[in-house]
Amino acid sequence: MMILRSICFVTAALLFASPVLAAKTWHVSKTTGKNKNDGSKEKPLKNIDKAVKKAKAGDTILVAEGVYSGTFNIGYVEFKVPVKLYGGYTADFSSRDPIAHPTVFQPDNKSGAKSRKALFQWKSGSKTQGVVIDGFVFDMGMRNAYSTKKGKPEGLETGMLLLPPAKEPGQKATVTEPCVSFRSGSKGGDITISNNVFANCASFGVQAAFRKGYVKVTNNVFVSNRMAAIEVFGTCPRPQGKPKAQSKCGQVEYGNNTILFTWSRLKDFLDMGYGTRMMTQAEYNVHHNIIGASILSGVDHSRFTPVEWIKLDNNVFFANKQSALHFVPESNTTLNLTPDQFDDLEYASVTGNKFEIPKTLILDKKYLAGFLAARYSEKADYNPDSPANQMRSLYGLNKQGKLKTKVSMYANRYPWKEAIKLFGAVTGVGAQKPAKK
Repeated sequence: MMILRSICFVTAALLFASPVLAAKTWHVSKTTGKNKNDGSKEKPLKNIDKAVKKAKAGDTILVAEGVYSGTFNIGYVEFKVPVKLYGGYTADFSSRDPIAHPTVFQPDNKSGAKSRKALFQWKSGSKTQGVVIDGFVFDMGMRNAYSTKKGKPEGLETGMLLLPPAKEPGQKATVTEPCVSFRSGSKGGDITISNNVFANCASFGVQAAFRKGYVKVTNNVFVSNRMAAIEVFGTCPRPQGKPKAQSKCGQVEYGNNTILFTWSRLKDFLDMGYGTRMMTQAEYNVHHNIIGASILSGVDHSRFTPVEWIKLDNNVFFANKQSALHFVPESNTTLNLTPDQFDDLEYASVTGNKFEIPKTLILDKKYLAGFLAARYSEKADYNPDSPANQMRSLYGLNKQGKLKTKVSMYANRYPWKEAIKLFGAVTGVGAQKPAKK
């Protein structure tokens, strides 16, 4: 009996202690680390992906300043367990300031031959409960393919973004994946994404699917991203017997983000190009954001999320070419609304939104001028009586013509060093300066 009690006592003690033992802090430094090190503050690892492979659920990874792209420039980091990642540390980890000591994840164009994945990715089936991504600069501006001449306003670093299969000689095609991605089959929730820069993402800055919990995307800067800056949606099962009804998987918060220059799916400016999207199967709280210069609308609400699940408060909108809010209340009904029309919405909360161009917003003026003047045109060159078309007609083939397209600017690269200056540009709204440690 005494032996049995002792075994039970020891087993209980081990179970109680295991969460404490599992939590560990890993250190990563591109300049002082080595991948054979133990990951301690004194002996940091060199690459983020090496720390991720060693980490267990609940561990913390601190990353020093520098430019990272994965071991051997693989171009991505893939996660299977939930970890907390914090960038912006000095090389000796004595202090933290994501603005003064930026941690940049920035693969080059050559990495597109090795992998074609999101920069940070949680695959289908991976656990996400408790994930934190804080204090990083995610930049695809060096990995994307850009034209050297087409769609290049004066003073910009590059011409227009080229989408696969298009590319310049010697380039690898653009990798059309998000900067940060949580795949639809990922499990859990309670994801926090804060104090980051997302620049030149070729397909969403953040795209996340979650089954339950709370997804928080706050105090980030998004500049020159394609499709949308933020798209988060629930993936929990829908109510049985009600295929059109939505289950409420959890809550999504978009707060204090600065979102600028969001580009469309294609260079014709006809589809996508939203600052944020209120998708499906979740409550949305969109507040204190600066959302400007979207090819279409600042906020998209076209997926029939119930209006009583939505809060839209204290946001600043400007220069969104279609509208501040793209709202589809029912099939075959589309509304493009300005902030002064929001009061008539039956949202759970809709107050304090306004149209305003913040005077203290630090923008690349040449990029802004190019965006405001961005135009797309096409010209058909079709001659039914051309020799080629006469031959086609004779043999029962369809006649053909040529369609010439022209665009003045499309998703050109925005310098991340300029984007980081947007933190704290406007007091109280948009991204504020991250706290120093």
